[in-house]
Amino acid sequence: MATTAEFIEYVCERVKDTGSVRHKKMFGEYMIYVDDKPILLVCDNTVYVKILPCIGALMMDAERGCPYSGAKEHYILDTENRDLTLDVVAALLPVTPVPKPRKRKG
Repeated sequence: MATTAEFIEYVCERVKDTGSVRHKKMFGEYMIYVDDKPILLVCDNTVYVKILPCIGALMMDAERGCPYSGAKEHYILDTENRDLTLDVVAALLPVTPVPKPRKRKG
């Protein structure tokens, strides 16, 4: 089951107060960027967050899962809990770099 447009809009709405939010379709699913940083991975209407020490205490009780076959395990973020969602994004922003632009072949 693919992520629905309605769900991706819902998640973007939940994190809009953390910075400039946009989403990009990748691999048939979505990456949500905040201030041009890849913060949330959304697959099958489930929000995944990379397991990092800076959010370990916040996500201590969170479920874990793999967003797609062959992926490393991630935390599953409960976006219904808006305070937790905003805290996780705020903790990830300082440690997540803006991706370097890819060089075009040619």
